[in-house]
Amino acid sequence: MFLVAPDPAHGLVAAPRSSDDLNSATEQSLAAQEFVWNDEIEAYTREADHGPAAMDDTAGMLRDLGHYAFSSYRPLPRR
Repeated sequence: MFLVAPDPAHGLVAAPRSSDDLNSATEQSLAAQEFVWNDEIEAYTREADHGPAAMDDTAGMLRDLGHYAFSSYRPLPRR
């Protein structure tokens, strides 16, 4: 299970519920979308493009790989 959501500090976040949710196909697919693992928050993050379409694409990719993926989008505050 993954939560996919934008975060003001980290960009787009794809957070697995546990390490059991990670496998080589999932890790490779996230890397192909330019996500990197962030040890501090124990999730994959991507700074670029964290709008609703990118979030839906990421959640859809995770679902296509057989994961439950929950997504939540709230526009980030303007700076």
